[in-house]
Amino acid sequence: MKSFGSFFKECRLRNGEGLREFCVQHGYDPGNISKLERGLLPPPDARAKLEQYAADLRLKEASPEWYEFFDLAAAGAGTMPAYMTSEEEVVARLPLLFRTIRNNGLDGKHMDALIEKIRSS
Repeated sequence: MKSFGSFFKECRLRNGEGLREFCVQHGYDPGNISKLERGLLPPPDARAKLEQYAADLRLKEASPEWYEFFDLAAAGAGTMPAYMTSEEEVVARLPLLFRTIRNNGLDGKHMDALIEKIRSS
């Protein structure tokens, strides 16, 4: 599974930017971005900061990569993505999903199959 930090780094490198170059260009501390990419710092919880990072990484709003970026940030912070909390029907069904997963003791292979089934729905 991909982490927020590894995805952040993947996006930065895909844009052809080294760590220091990226930080100088956007006014970030290289030490903090390095820690973020290595998972030593958690993703920020401030939506504005995440949006700034996404823009600096050239992620197009509402693209699959943009959603993945915000999903990984939420997962890394142990929260639900902001766009999901407004989806009352989805949120209301999450306890059932969690209970089903817990009661069935899904291993990695079965969890991947469930995720694929959800994606194809």
